[in-house]
Amino acid sequence: MKRLLCLLIFITILSRLNAQELKSIALNTPDKTRGLPVMQAFEKRASATGFTSDKLKLQDLSDLLWAADGINRPELKKRTAPSAMNAQDIDLYVFMEEGVYVYNAATNSLDPVVAGDQRLAVAGRQAEFAKASVILLMVSDVSRFPGSDNAGKLSIASMDAGIVSQNISIFCAGTGLSTRPRATMDQVKLKEILKLKDSQFPLLNNPVSYPAK
Repeated sequence: MKRLLCLLIFITILSRLNAQELKSIALNTPDKTRGLPVMQAFEKRASATGFTSDKLKLQDLSDLLWAADGINRPELKKRTAPSAMNAQDIDLYVFMEEGVYVYNAATNSLDPVVAGDQRLAVAGRQAEFAKASVILLMVSDVSRFPGSDNAGKLSIASMDAGIVSQNISIFCAGTGLSTRPRATMDQVKLKEILKLKDSQFPLLNNPVSYPAK
């Protein structure tokens, strides 16, 4: 029993140390002049079937996250993606080889969550998508909605996640990146890895990479 307790303490300390290895990443100011005209981006929108593990350049990652759900009206703290009742319930978790971050739109940065490559948990049974250099996971915190009807909240949250996912798809189509909206994932494992609250639900994910050759 004492050995088991010591082992659990060691694992807890080790996991905390691993999380501390990740440092916050300051993102670049988004380049709002890039990309195709919007109608041409719609013409090119498609769900990719293959991804590359080439690391995204910081500017590409910065622009991607801002387009997905960044703050586009700073004076009002409003976002590029609308949300029901302006609850801003969607948090974007960014899975990369070195670890998982959460997008902080207010500071335009990535805040560390957990170290280590966790992309397989988002890929789920479609393990080939874990190859993508970045996977964006949309998690809704339904506690940000008023009321007590959690089923109704989750229905609205799913629509909010879909809007963010479409922002990602159109950005990628307009800038030459590859992506695919997905609902497949290991939700149980993700809740454990990310230490999500009962009110937080992983809803959709988008692998993103440079095009596979």
